[in-house]
Amino acid sequence: MYREWAPDLAIAGRVTCLWTSTATSAGTKLVLPDGSVDLIWGPDGPRVAGPDTGPQPVRMSPGDRYVGIRFRPGAVGEVFGVPVEALRDLRVPLAELGVLPELTAGTMRNAPGVLPGLTAGTMQEALAVRLRATPAPDPAAPAIAAALGAGKSVAEVAWDLGLGERQLHRRSLRAFGYGPKVLQRVVRFQRALRLARRGTALAEVAAASGYADQAHLANEVRRLAGVPLGRLLGRT
Repeated sequence: MYREWAPDLAIAGRVTCLWTSTATSAGTKLVLPDGSVDLIWGPDGPRVAGPDTGPQPVRMSPGDRYVGIRFRPGAVGEVFGVPVEALRDLRVPLAELGVLPELTAGTMRNAPGVLPGLTAGTMQEALAVRLRATPAPDPAAPAIAAALGAGKSVAEVAWDLGLGERQLHRRSLRAFGYGPKVLQRVVRFQRALRLARRGTALAEVAAASGYADQAHLANEVRRLAGVPLGRLLGRT
């Protein structure tokens, strides 16, 4: 069971949502690339989930509960004390990063949103203090992600922002943890997945998301998700 809710205003500019997920049966869940970084409390304690370039399998047992804070793509900056590219495709215990020590206690086997002595409110308050103490992320990051998500090429995005392609690559790496070509693949994949889950015909999904054709869509889904699109949609 999964649910999410809006963050407090103090962190809403940098955070997409807070969320909880509880396993009702044993199995493996695939976490898919979405351009985000999450701070997650789970059975093994709090960890930072860096930006992914491929599927991340998570083995779950009945009753396992996770609570997370999801950063907007490009908005994490150096909140965790390291460049975001250093977290790419990793799950790093928060204690190893040496930041936000007030959020490192306990494991998530309690009521949703609550750790021993730690509520969703205090989580957000501590994060708000940390956000104010670290440099702001690249202000161009939302425009980069939006333009690539709208189907513009890397060269077009660089031109629109008045940047060289090498400059765009460096800024994308600092903001998102990977270069603009990978970011483009991720945001295109996420757009296709949203459309497909609404019941849009796959040929239309491919065209609307910027793929050459349905075969191109199918191949990219396998690369980024590790499974066919039909499985992600629950059709196989």
